Amino acid sequence: MTTTLIIGASRGIGHELARQSLTAGERVIATARDDAGLQALQAMGCQTLRLDVAEPASVSGLAWQLDGERIDRAWYVAGVMCARTDAQQPPTREMFDRVMHANVLGAMQVIPQVAPLVEDSRDAGGGRFGFLSSAMGQIGTVPGSGAWLYRVSKAALNMAVASARHAYPRALFLCFHPGWVQTDMGGQQAPVSVSDSAAGLRATLAAAQAADNGGFFNHDGTRLSGW
Repeated sequence: MTTTLIIGASRGIGHELARQSLTAGERVIATARDDAGLQALQAMGCQTLRLDVAEPASVSGLAWQLDGERIDRAWYVAGVMCARTDAQQPPTREMFDRVMHANVLGAMQVIPQVAPLVEDSRDAGGGRFGFLSSAMGQIGTVPGSGAWLYRVSKAALNMAVASARHAYPRALFLCFHPGWVQTDMGGQQAPVSVSDSAAGLRATLAAAQAADNGGFFNHDGTRLSGW
């Protein structure tokens, strides 16, 4: 049975990844920050772990909670948005810390704890680790400076993943733009449903080959450029 770990599964895309993974017959370990999120995931049939990626002390305990596990599919979904101010307005220190802790530091603390378990996957195709980034983190094609703090955080996440893959050669690492999705962040006017985004993400990660390692993909499998 495939074991799937989802970091940040209490709502939105993470929650839908958990639901679809369970429907596919996978064993799902899912994280949430609070009791309500944990209870909802348990009711779905997930094994749950309490984790707040914005709190280093919380993340530091992840390895012992996963002791003895072999992870076939891992997802880092957790992240936060910020004010959509442009480069004419500097971010406050508090906002910078909040966004960078969740979107970058959290991932960089999770990777050394989870990637060895992904390398140890029983899956004949090898373990895979997907990270939810954003097209807003593309450097070569950036159209403006709106939400520049969020853009910086996602560009940094892309670099963290592209770098980390070299330290874990028995796992595949992919970054994803999930699309403009109908979540709390994307709004109901977004053109992509949560279900379609999650389905595309799952299919693209499952189909990844060695040449895709460290790549940046749209949820529909299209490779993105302009890092």
